[in-house]
Amino acid sequence: MNVSEAIAARRSVRGYRADPVDPAVLRGIVTKGARAATGGNLQPWHVDVLTGEALVALKASIAAKLWRGESETPAYDIYPPELVAPYRDRRFAVGEAMYTEIGIPRDDKAARRLWFARNFQFFGAPAALFCTVDRRMGPPQWADLGMYLQNVMLLAVEAGLATCAQECWAMYPETVGAAIDIPPERMLFCGMAIGFEDTEEPANRLRSARAPEEEWLRIHS
Repeated sequence: MNVSEAIAARRSVRGYRADPVDPAVLRGIVTKGARAATGGNLQPWHVDVLTGEALVALKASIAAKLWRGESETPAYDIYPPELVAPYRDRRFAVGEAMYTEIGIPRDDKAARRLWFARNFQFFGAPAALFCTVDRRMGPPQWADLGMYLQNVMLLAVEAGLATCAQECWAMYPETVGAAIDIPPERMLFCGMAIGFEDTEEPANRLRSARAPEEEWLRIHS
C-alpha cells in the first residue's frame, strides 16, 4: 500500500469488531507516528494507549456520568461558537448523511442522543488512545498534534486497522484526566478509537464528501 492509497482508504469508522489488537502493532503505530513534522522539533504530543481493563473502566465511568446527565467544562471549543458557511453547511451535511445511513430521522432526538453516546464507548473498539498537550503550547503546536494523529491513522490503515479521531472527548477532561492521570499542566486534546472495522455496521457505509477544489485551491504561477 502506498501513501496515496492509505489516504484514500482512511475514514472515520464508527463500528468495530471485538477482536483485540496486537499490543506490539499498537506500539509500532504510535511510535512510528512520531516522525510527524513538528515546528522546532518540539514534538508536543503526549499519548496514552488504553486496552483491556483500563479501557473497560473508563467506558464504565463515562457511561455512568452520561446516565446521570453530568457534564464538565470542555477543554476547548471543538467548533467555533459562530460557525458560518460553508463550514456550517459541511458539518450539517455529513451529520445528516450519517443519520440517514443508520436510519435515525431528524426529529428522533432521543435516538440521536443515544447514538452520540456511542462516541464515549469508542464505538466498541478494543483499543483507544488519548492525545494531550502542554497548556503553554499554542496553535502551531496544535497543528503538530494533527500531523501526528494523521500519521497514526494512516499507519493504522497500513496495518489493516480502522480509526476514528474523536474531539468529543474534550467535553469530559476531568473524567479522562482521572482515568489516565493527566498532569495539571497538560490539556486533553482528543481521543481516538482503534480496531478492526465491523463491516456490518450501517454507519460504516458513510463516505464523507470533500469540497470541490475550486472552493479551497488557488494556484499561482
